[in-house]
Amino acid sequence: MSLTIRLLGSPEIERDDVAAAPPRGRKAWGLLAYLVLSDRPPPRSRIATLLFGEADDPLGALRWSLAELRRALGEQVLLEGDPLELALPPDASVDVLLLSRSSPLATDGADSLATGELLEGLDFPSSPVFDVWLLGARRHAAGLVQAALREAALARLTAGDSVGAMVLAERLLACDPLEPAAHELLIRCLTRGGERHEAQRQLAASEKLLMRELGVKPVELRRAAYADEAHDRPLGDPATALAQLEAGQAALDAGAIEPGLACLRLAAGEAEACGDRALEGRAFGALGAALVHAVRGRDEEGAAVLHQALALADHSSDRATAVAACRELGYVDVQAGRVASAGRWLARATDIARGDEERCAVLGVRGMALSDRAYYEAALELLTESVDAARRCGRHRQAAWSLSLIGRVHLLRDEPAKAGEAVDQSLELVAGERWAAFRPWPEALRAELDLRGGRVDVAAERVERAFRLACQLADPCWEGMTMRLRGLISAAQGDHAAAYDLLVDARGRTTRVGDPYQWVHAHVLDALADVAIRTGAPNAEAVVEALARLSGRTGMRELAARAQLHRARLGDAQAHEAARLLASEIDNPALVRSLTPGRPA
Repeated sequence: MSLTIRLLGSPEIERDDVAAAPPRGRKAWGLLAYLVLSDRPPPRSRIATLLFGEADDPLGALRWSLAELRRALGEQVLLEGDPLELALPPDASVDVLLLSRSSPLATDGADSLATGELLEGLDFPSSPVFDVWLLGARRHAAGLVQAALREAALARLTAGDSVGAMVLAERLLACDPLEPAAHELLIRCLTRGGERHEAQRQLAASEKLLMRELGVKPVELRRAAYADEAHDRPLGDPATALAQLEAGQAALDAGAIEPGLACLRLAAGEAEACGDRALEGRAFGALGAALVHAVRGRDEEGAAVLHQALALADHSSDRATAVAACRELGYVDVQAGRVASAGRWLARATDIARGDEERCAVLGVRGMALSDRAYYEAALELLTESVDAARRCGRHRQAAWSLSLIGRVHLLRDEPAKAGEAVDQSLELVAGERWAAFRPWPEALRAELDLRGGRVDVAAERVERAFRLACQLADPCWEGMTMRLRGLISAAQGDHAAAYDLLVDARGRTTRVGDPYQWVHAHVLDALADVAIRTGAPNAEAVVEALARLSGRTGMRELAARAQLHRARLGDAQAHEAARLLASEIDNPALVRSLTPGRPA
């Protein structure tokens, strides 16, 4: 018997393609959603308190709802034990899980992709803590839908189906009309499809909307509208393509970003003209990676180029280029907080990677993804493996990158000795490699360790150097991280008004491009919320809401819990229990300590 569970939109259950009689009571649906989306089976006592706390017999009410679910789901489903485990048949279909665990591109299912809200039309006013959980789950589900639409649109654009890509891009934009990346994708689809007049019209409308609502006019929209304009006719010479590819990579290594990008574009054009698909894939892969890493604000353009590189690599059976393209596409999605699509790209990269040189980079991005979402033990395992593999093959920059993320995990867990060891090793490798473009990140982590250790002057001196370098690099992420530290230092010195202004500045720097690293964005919001509450800033509640909305959509579990701790400080009577619920599955002793009454959030 087939089983289909739809939780997006109005919930329903089908058995053998026939609608089953729904379970009685909206709390049975809430229970089903909670069990489906929980990382591990929850204790019955927690569920009883969460959903049925107002009942005379909460455990009895839970048993009644379980009986209703068993009747609706059928005998093939196991729903038993304490902790309570839901075991679905292997071929069962759950819409929200399909979005998070499998690629919608595999069956061309994006056209029928549900875009309704999780448990649409249901609310739980008698269970306020569950309502908090549901709001976060709804935001995360909406993020999954948007990521699937974007992924499908890019795939169709790469396959030459610009009309199909356009339809999906329009649906994506309808999900969030104020998301600059969605505007950019639609404009890119119109341009690629030859609809230049319509692309110009959309550009004007997008710029007007985003300027009116957000006060920004992203330059990446204009680049998308004018992409693919005619340049000098390529010669179609493989030697020229190779020479331009090498020159472009050399220029990027020397810090000459725009000349490097220009050479790589020429390399891609020459390779395309000569019909060498393997060389074309390498050139597009190098160009896509450069757009992603060399300059902020071009991740969406880079992703489109990387999709082309991957298609070419698959055509020419170029495994190495395919690994790199999948890894970079995963990295773009990690930074954007698109959990499911990042996981799909990184899983594919892991499957086809060979040798330490390829594996160390893939492991590093996977560790980054897990640590962003507060799966710290699993992240440390992958990041340590990445460092070991990088050292074996002499990839010192990769080792420095992964060590910095190990340091971040230990810093977040308030393990200063372990954090210091990893960050200092990272800084040593960065110095040896003369890797100025990366240095502000581990410097900011080291400055925070100094600050926590009471070495305020040392932290201030270090962070000023890092901030100046970040500004020279014009990197919004590094500027945001270092400006955040400047704010924390001012707070430690007792100047909370200055700290507030510096943290507002940090937020503006982090988000001045359309593709910020969302973990850094949320990390800055967390610090800003703390200081805003301390200073009684009138926008404190709005800052906390922004943190809750961002962390919910991107699945950043610890920052979602911290948003609830901030809400509790603002007087929300249910928020502390909501924070406990969200923190119950996170392996962070520092977070657990912050849940103790009287401790700062």
